Amino acid sequence: MSSTSIDDLLSFSEEDRSVQPEQRPAGRVRSVATFLGVAAASTVVLVAGLRAVGLRVSLLVLVAAVVTLLLVRRIVVLLAPPPKPSRSTSGSGGEEDGMYNWDARDALRAAINGWEMPLEWTKSRPERFTTLVLPRLAELADERLRLKHGVTRESDPTRARALLGDRLWMFLETPPRRTPSPRDLAVIVAELEKI
Repeated sequence: MSSTSIDDLLSFSEEDRSVQPEQRPAGRVRSVATFLGVAAASTVVLVAGLRAVGLRVSLLVLVAAVVTLLLVRRIVVLLAPPPKPSRSTSGSGGEEDGMYNWDARDALRAAINGWEMPLEWTKSRPERFTTLVLPRLAELADERLRLKHGVTRESDPTRARALLGDRLWMFLETPPRRTPSPRDLAVIVAELEKI
């Protein structure tokens, strides 16, 4: 698991910005030489093609037309909007389709796996509930108590018990003999959310 915090992921620094290096004079010379080479080659091909079909056009007009077309093409490329994301969405206006991408590696999936796997393990070995899941639920309860009320079960047990309620307090303090049913766990989680 990575030790990167949410603040690190959401912070912005000037180093993160991709700065395009300034073109050196040699780069500009090469760019102009490439442009002139393409213009000359295009003009030669165009003159040869026109003469093959029996047409004669002024060389100055052909060079001007080729250079104009190449300049327009370069301007269009520079002013083009950024490319669209590779994954197409069915909605308009940039809205997402509302479907969760289960194959993507993200924090939500990692959090779901963090609970899903231990809960799945408790089906085959009920004693794992008290060693894997119950400590996590206790940490959640302590964190919610700390954030909302400034206490934990260890720092002020009397107030914590009053805030948690007897049912939740007993569940966290005395390990159950069997793995609670999904319905019982849903009730416990709902009580945790009420804190």
